[in-house]
Amino acid sequence: MDDEARRHWLALVRAPGIGPATIATLLQAFHSPEGIFRAGPGGWRSVGLEARLQSGLVQPDWARVDEDLRWLQADARRHLVTLSDERYPALLRETTGAPPLLFCQGDTDLLTLPQLAIVGARSASPQGIENARAFAAELARRGLVVTSGLALGIDGAAHQGALDADGYTVAVFGTGLDRVYPARHRELAHRIAESGLLLTEFPPGTPGKAEHFPRRNRIISGMSLGVLVVEAAQDSGSLITARLASEQGREVFAIPGSIHNPMARGCHRLIRQGAKLVETVDDILEEIAPHLRRLRPAASPDAAASASNPEDRAVCAALGDEVLAFDELLRRSALSVDALSAALLRLELEGAVATLAGGRYQRLTRG
Repeated sequence: MDDEARRHWLALVRAPGIGPATIATLLQAFHSPEGIFRAGPGGWRSVGLEARLQSGLVQPDWARVDEDLRWLQADARRHLVTLSDERYPALLRETTGAPPLLFCQGDTDLLTLPQLAIVGARSASPQGIENARAFAAELARRGLVVTSGLALGIDGAAHQGALDADGYTVAVFGTGLDRVYPARHRELAHRIAESGLLLTEFPPGTPGKAEHFPRRNRIISGMSLGVLVVEAAQDSGSLITARLASEQGREVFAIPGSIHNPMARGCHRLIRQGAKLVETVDDILEEIAPHLRRLRPAASPDAAASASNPEDRAVCAALGDEVLAFDELLRRSALSVDALSAALLRLELEGAVATLAGGRYQRLTRG
C-alpha cells in the first residue's frame, strides 16, 4: 500500500463522528477510501450519510494525517494494517463493527496465528497473578499467541507469562501506541514490541478515555478463539470482554476460586452462565480444537503424510491408525511434553490430527 492510499485510510478514520459501522457502509458502496472521498456529498447522501458527518470528508485533517504518517515511518516495525490487508486477523474481520484499520508495532505475522485471550481483575490476588502467568506460559508453549490488554493485574501477568516462556503475546491498547497506559507498564510494552505485537485502532496521540476500553475489549475477544477469565469481581470490565466474546461466537473459560475471594465471584457468575470451568490448559485446548482449522486453508489430501517437521512426522507415525491418549502418544513418540503439545497443535491446524473426547487423538487422512 503506497503512502497516498494510507493517507486516505488515515483521513477516513480521523473524520469526526464516523465510526467502524459507517466506514463499513461507505466501503461497501465505494470500495476504497479513495472512492469514498471521490464520491462527494451526492454519493454520501445516496447511502444515507447525515449532513453533519460529511464535513470531515469534505475537509479532511491532512495535517494530522501527515503526523500519523511520520509516526509510522519513524520505525520500520510500525505498520498500518487495513481491512483489505491479508495480515488483518481473519476472526476479527468477521465481527460486527470490526475496526477498519489497526496501528501496529512489532511482529504482524502474529495476527495470522491462533490466539487465546487472558483477562481479569486489575486488583488481582497473588494466586490470580500466578494462575495468569502459569496459564499464559503453558498456552504459549503449546503454540498459541496470548492476547490481553496490558492492564495492571491479570493482563500484565498474562503478557509476562507468555514472554517468560519464550512465546508470543499481543497487547491491545485503548490509546494511541505512542501512549502506554498504565504508565508503569512502559517497560513491559517495550518488551512486547521487541518480540510480540502492540496494536490499537486509535491513531497516535489518542488519550485513554473510559469509552475506549470496551472498544479495545471487542478487539481482544474478536481476534481470539476464546477468552479465559482468571479473576474478576462482579462488576469487572473483564465480564464485558467475556460478554463480547460470547456475542462474537467465541469460547468463554473461567477459573474458579474460593467462595471467600471477592475476585472469584465474576468467574463463578460466568460459569453459572455457561462458561467452561477450567483447571488445566488441556480443558481449553479440548474446547477450541474444533475451531483451529478455521484459521488455515484446507489441508492437502493427506496432510499428515506431508508433514515437514520431524516432530510432526514422529507424532503421525506414533498415531498410525489408532486413537491414542496423550500419555501413550508421549511414550510412543519419545518427544518431550512441550514438543508433543506443540506438534499436536500444528497438526490440528493443518487438519492432520483431530482431538477427540477424553483428550485422545486420531490421525486424519482425507481422500
